[in-house]
Amino acid sequence: MKRRTFLLAGLGAGGALFLGWALMPPRQRLRGRHAPDTSPGEVALNGWLTIAADDTVTIVSPKAEMGQGIHTALAMLVAEELDCDWARVRITHAPVDRIYNNIAAIVDGLPFHADLDDNTLVRGVRWLTAKTMREVGVNMTGGSSSVRDVWEVAREAGATARAALLAAGAATAKVDVSACRTERGVVICGERRWRYGELAASALSQQPSRVTLKRPEAFTLIGTPTARLDSRDKVHGAPLFGLDVALPKQVYAAVLMPPTLGSHPVTFAREAARQRPGVRAVVQLEGSRYGDPPGVAVIADHWWQAKQALSALDVQWSASPYTALSTPGIMATLRMAAASGDGLPFRSYGEAVDTVTASERVIEATYEAPYLAHATMEPMNATVLVHDDRAEVWTGTQVPGFARAAAAMALGLDEERITLHQRLLGGGFGRRLEADYVAQAAAIAKALPGVPVQTIWSREDDLRHDFYRPAAVSRMRAGLDSAGRVTGIVSHSASQAPFKALSRRVGIVYTTRGPDKTTAEGTWDQPYEFPALRAAHAEVELPVPVGSWRAVGHSHQGFFFETFVDELAHAAQQDPLAFRLALLARHPRAAAVLRTAADRSGWSTPPAPAPDGRNVARGLALHWSFGTLVAQVAEVSLAANGQIRVHRVVSAVDCGVVVNLRGVAQQVESSVIYGLSAALYGEVAIDAGRVRPGNFDTYRPLRFDECPVIETHVVPSAEVPSGIGEPALPPVAPAVGNALFALTGTRLRTLPLRMPSGGGAA
Repeated sequence: MKRRTFLLAGLGAGGALFLGWALMPPRQRLRGRHAPDTSPGEVALNGWLTIAADDTVTIVSPKAEMGQGIHTALAMLVAEELDCDWARVRITHAPVDRIYNNIAAIVDGLPFHADLDDNTLVRGVRWLTAKTMREVGVNMTGGSSSVRDVWEVAREAGATARAALLAAGAATAKVDVSACRTERGVVICGERRWRYGELAASALSQQPSRVTLKRPEAFTLIGTPTARLDSRDKVHGAPLFGLDVALPKQVYAAVLMPPTLGSHPVTFAREAARQRPGVRAVVQLEGSRYGDPPGVAVIADHWWQAKQALSALDVQWSASPYTALSTPGIMATLRMAAASGDGLPFRSYGEAVDTVTASERVIEATYEAPYLAHATMEPMNATVLVHDDRAEVWTGTQVPGFARAAAAMALGLDEERITLHQRLLGGGFGRRLEADYVAQAAAIAKALPGVPVQTIWSREDDLRHDFYRPAAVSRMRAGLDSAGRVTGIVSHSASQAPFKALSRRVGIVYTTRGPDKTTAEGTWDQPYEFPALRAAHAEVELPVPVGSWRAVGHSHQGFFFETFVDELAHAAQQDPLAFRLALLARHPRAAAVLRTAADRSGWSTPPAPAPDGRNVARGLALHWSFGTLVAQVAEVSLAANGQIRVHRVVSAVDCGVVVNLRGVAQQVESSVIYGLSAALYGEVAIDAGRVRPGNFDTYRPLRFDECPVIETHVVPSAEVPSGIGEPALPPVAPAVGNALFALTGTRLRTLPLRMPSGGGAA
């Protein structure tokens, strides 16, 4: 028997069926079980677009718009292939359906180095994962995966609809379809012309068997700087966000949640609160598996009435089981775990431990990062209307399926009985991957059936009941030979596992087991070519709730790794740019990004002094995340009191084919500002089981007058689009820290960056 025949015979019936399924192409994503909603005279040509009689093209978006511009980018992809009039394009949210499952986020989240993309086994695992996620995955906006996920299917949707419209025009004109063409929403067959709206209904009966997508050189919309579709409404203050929902008879709820981790209400003065003006109900909350804690809610005619009535509750809370939990103890635990070296290696080759130990010179350093809050500008909120046997939910969420499931659980209803009305998000950053606030809002609204109840968290609620970016510690060791070349690197870090924690809360079984890649990403997956490497991570169980934060593990591991690379360059007495380029001989894309950032920043010439005459120094960092390469140069000065001032950040980006050039620049600017807030000020402290920051006075973001000049330079690329919402964040902190070292000779290894007492410019 041939080997292949023997293997198939040995699989048995079940195994053979599985293998046969695995080898088949993934199912189509153009048409789902639930067609998009349409108005009279409007036709859904597939699950991604509808065309109205007045030629309005409505793009159906399964991705949450949280400021990252995905609605505009997705519409551009469809419109490019549809050849419609961009002025007639609108956007709407998609229904819950499997065709909208995010395949790219899970496939890209597999723990494989990018250098293994051509490996047969890796390609097979990616293929099988993509097929599986099409069937059992989730519709999620996260992981900077949105454009990559819809890159092909959105264009196929536009091209298929265009082909159907051409076929309808040809049939009407009784000519071959090759005699017809399209131009800005019009089908032209010889001398005859039909608007898309006139042909949409007849196009439904046309089923193109095959379409050809445009080649990049034929793009007319993709790659251009395009104004966002939502800009005008946002400027005019249109009711777009969850907080803007205002339904007839709507009332409001405020919530009192535990002051310390793990406590719950024992007694409270229900009647005292009930007597306050406008109060409709007082609701005791038991909490749920989604992470919303036990507490007490007050429902009133107005939110401020509900908020004020909370003070009358006089809640007696149970003792917290975590009164001994404080930041110093947490960091000590993480330091011990990082120093142990017992973690799971995500990548290991070249006998790195022995190689480093035997090196002529060994460099060691330990880095630390604190817990961080998401601090979205729009605090958590959801509006819920409970009917007899169904419910409606209005909220902004990154995962509509999770939100719907959370409401169903709280109300004891089947998920199909929940209608979710997706809203724009006033910031997501991973916080709205959670469904705790929806479960809580549904439990509150259950007390007043037939009345829409909007639950709103205060800023203090938002900061003290978050799912935080984990605190982390990393111990790094490297060897150098006599010529200053790296012989090997050993990295061992420790933290909680954020995505695994999220998976447990929302019930994603397939990501609750095995390693959590998000803990160690940013070390083992970088493009540098070391002779030997061992990058491992220890997962530590702690009672602090953690979740996905913008750039997830890259956000702090990028600081650890790029600061250490800079330390190695200094130890080798080499220029930081030249040192990095020598480690990128087989990675020309990374080298090109690095050179672009250096050239555009003027790396080879001294920076000009600050306006007040202070010395300025530059720092460099390179990082790969979410398929995108970003190099940054930061120009930094230091005041006499040790205050750090960042004057300029120059970014070079290779994110594959650019869809919206303006959108790329906006996301780089957003990432730099968000990253600088964390690098200079971000810190959530735990004291005796209590989260300390309460508002922006103690959890300080970057101020307007502190914002540096931000320059973005896109490196042209023909690769498939990759992420842009997060990749420009990880290099910010190390670029600033490396600049401070160049300026002062003091190496900062702990975030947020703070100069030691008496520190000043060298």
